[in-house]
Amino acid sequence: MKQQTIAILGAGNLGLAIYKGLKKGGLLENNKLILTRRDISGLIGIKDPSVTITTENPKAVEEADIIIFAVQPKQLRGLLQEVSPVLNPDKHTLISVITAVTIPEMEESLSGKFPIIRAMPNTAIAVLQSMTCMAYNDLGKSKISMVQTIFNCVGKTLVIQEELMQAATVVCASGIAFWMRFIRATTQGGVQLGFDAEYAQEIAVQTCLGAASLLAGNGGSHPESEIDKVTTPQGCTISGLNEMEHNGLSSALIKGLVKSYERINKMKETTK
Repeated sequence: MKQQTIAILGAGNLGLAIYKGLKKGGLLENNKLILTRRDISGLIGIKDPSVTITTENPKAVEEADIIIFAVQPKQLRGLLQEVSPVLNPDKHTLISVITAVTIPEMEESLSGKFPIIRAMPNTAIAVLQSMTCMAYNDLGKSKISMVQTIFNCVGKTLVIQEELMQAATVVCASGIAFWMRFIRATTQGGVQLGFDAEYAQEIAVQTCLGAASLLAGNGGSHPESEIDKVTTPQGCTISGLNEMEHNGLSSALIKGLVKSYERINKMKETTK
């Protein structure tokens, strides 16, 4: 990818995670980054010659080639109005990581036609392990390879149809929190069984990483095939699994995903 200047408008939790991922992934060795935030006190710890920090969104847009919108959904319309005078269809590629805002809704708020990519990474981008789903408009098709290059440096990418982006937000972005809660519960169980909390968490985290690695490294192995390898007749593993299922483990997880999806759709209504 040729040298580019990337601006992240709204360097909150996700925006900062993207910055950390770009830094660790080596993207800032040959590219520049601009971070904007209304209150930059949370960014004062960043001492990086490749990074500029500012409160001035229009200035950041003028200097950038790639613009990542990372504000809250209710803030996007005002932000687009603020930077619209300096947006250039011949120069700028627009990337939105904003929940519940569709590409057509962005297009309606813009005075020109721009390549737009809607991307949904998760906060594991900070450790180069994000799953980033993305969709694009007609003009964005020619830019999708370049945007994938950026996000492939901080994890894996998957191009999907835009109507699946709400679901991707739940499974991918919210999914980080769901897995954290599962690890936390495993840690608590380990403490109840006698481990110190520090050891229990270390075991839970590494076991979770191992389970994911088995699926990622076995060419698409199905979870049930890996479960079969550790469940013996009348054994402790199948006893524990059955108890969890009797108490609604899978059902609760699926219901949680559906509830999050329903909430996103309600959020979408409030952004119109």
